[in-house]
Amino acid sequence: MTQQFTISRLGHQGDGIADGPVYIPRTLPGEVVSGTLVGQLLEDMRVETPSDQRVKAPCRHYKACGGCQLQHASDAFVADWKVEIVRAALSAQGLKAPMRPIHTSPERSRRRATIAVRRTKKGTLAGFHGRASDTITEIPDCHLLDPALIAAIPVAEALALLGGSRKGVLAVTLTLSEGGLDIAVSGGKPLDGPLELALAQATEKQGLARLSWDGEVIAMRQPPVQRFGIAGVIPPPGAFLQATKDGEQALTRAVLEATQGAKRVVDLFAGSGTFSLPLAQEAEVHAVEGESAMTQALDQGWRKASGLKRVTCEARDLFRRPLMSDEFKGFDAVVLDPPRAGAEAQVAELAQAQPPVIAYVSCNPITFARDAKTLVDAGYALEWVQVVDQFRWSSHTELAARFVLNPAR
Repeated sequence: MTQQFTISRLGHQGDGIADGPVYIPRTLPGEVVSGTLVGQLLEDMRVETPSDQRVKAPCRHYKACGGCQLQHASDAFVADWKVEIVRAALSAQGLKAPMRPIHTSPERSRRRATIAVRRTKKGTLAGFHGRASDTITEIPDCHLLDPALIAAIPVAEALALLGGSRKGVLAVTLTLSEGGLDIAVSGGKPLDGPLELALAQATEKQGLARLSWDGEVIAMRQPPVQRFGIAGVIPPPGAFLQATKDGEQALTRAVLEATQGAKRVVDLFAGSGTFSLPLAQEAEVHAVEGESAMTQALDQGWRKASGLKRVTCEARDLFRRPLMSDEFKGFDAVVLDPPRAGAEAQVAELAQAQPPVIAYVSCNPITFARDAKTLVDAGYALEWVQVVDQFRWSSHTELAARFVLNPAR
């Protein structure tokens, strides 16, 4: 039976929500829609009364592909919605902060993507999974990815023919680097001599910078260098990297501004040096990261660069063993860039240590707001928040913020 619903708001995943609650993807607040209700989902959805913020999706793959959630909304709507997500998360903790204008990365700027590839009877099928589906949608005209990544999809297909299984899906992570295409594959056949030889030959034939297979480097023709400030770094295969260079630069500018004037900085969850190395142009940096392969890459990048101040590295699980309050002595500023879970244990130690300035970079407004509450209760002022949208047309929201110890407390 067909039913009608009015969308009251968007949830954190970008779905429209109507009374019930009923979750209806690709709708906007105020729209009247109809369809068949199955549990809490509306199937065969039709928009009866569209929002004035509804636009034609720019990408022809949007209906089938699960890579984007919000191409049906105007850029202005998406920008306002993402800023409001952060504001609402802070409000839920009783906090307010000056919100800077959102920075949005341009389309076709993703320098890294994981492509799903399945072998078929006729060859291969490569692209993104459909929404909540095992179906793979081909994406030759994707509006998210850098054109160089689109051009690399046939390489992913060739690798699947060599080492993929008809029973599973290969996950092929394509990353652009200064040395060329850096590829990390997971889910393939176990390595043996013939497969390793075939993959090494493919690396040469396809002109790849580096190829790794389930974490093992098969071949490296050119160093897959990523540039952080003036330093060149070779991250380990599959290591974390900001999705767009534009977004990385926006976050880096915010971190540098937040820590301006600091002479000694500790960078927590430092990765391969995204912020540590630009910071080292003006300050001594102690970089702490849980993955030793990343700290080694960071250290090598620093040693090969010229004109940087001293950088020391420490491999340490900050969830199990956060820096204790007395370890922050002598540091003028702290940079914090945790994963989605936030940094609850580490922030508790920061609240006791009370360094003068904290620059917090977050990919989860909810855990950021939770940690912000701890810092504000300890005497910090949340001076500003900068929302950065480098996952364009998705529900994913990132931010950078500056906390300053309030001397009046």
